[in-house]
Amino acid sequence: MSSSLRRGTLAAAVIAFSIASLAACGAGNDAQTQEIKPDNAATSVGVIKVQNALVITQPDVKATGPAVISATLFNNGTTAQTLDSISVEGEGTAQLTPASGKGKLTVPAGGSIVLGGKGNASAALTSPSQTVLNGSLQKVTFSFSETGDVSLGAFVVPAESYFTKWGPSDIPSAPASPATSPSESATGSPSPSESASGKPGSTESSSSEATASASAEQ
Repeated sequence: MSSSLRRGTLAAAVIAFSIASLAACGAGNDAQTQEIKPDNAATSVGVIKVQNALVITQPDVKATGPAVISATLFNNGTTAQTLDSISVEGEGTAQLTPASGKGKLTVPAGGSIVLGGKGNASAALTSPSQTVLNGSLQKVTFSFSETGDVSLGAFVVPAESYFTKWGPSDIPSAPASPATSPSESATGSPSPSESASGKPGSTESSSSEATASASAEQ
């Protein structure tokens, strides 16, 4: 196993508990009392804190679907701030979608929001390149309306096991089975040689039946 994959496995094991704890309380109003010291990516600038930051890829390494950024964002200030963008170094800017599906993504004053997972806001990299490797560390920058840029290194993990519910909602389905070929669709139909072999329905069989009927009448 490569060192990068070992790092990814270790990171996934260490951070699972801290993400679960944060997700359970991330939607409340008292962000100060919700804070948990995580073992994974976390940082703060001014009144903004970012915890449990991850880049979660498709469960199948051969898949070409989107990757998502998962994190919990705290605002310990007295004024709400909007999250204007999230960028991953070398990958560009993620597509942000609030939990409501429209409008700006806002972190309330004295509150927090969760990115990733059912019913939460989302941040997706629609076409991640091959540099987003499982087990690697990617620089992720969160840009807020008042605080500005908040950057940190986030582990890249696949949407497997615990991380399935935090990973991409758009997962490519398995390739469809090949269509039946003309030769296969005709299998089972009598061939010309079979039609002349005396099997029911053949010309020879009909002639034999006619002869037998004539003999019976005589």
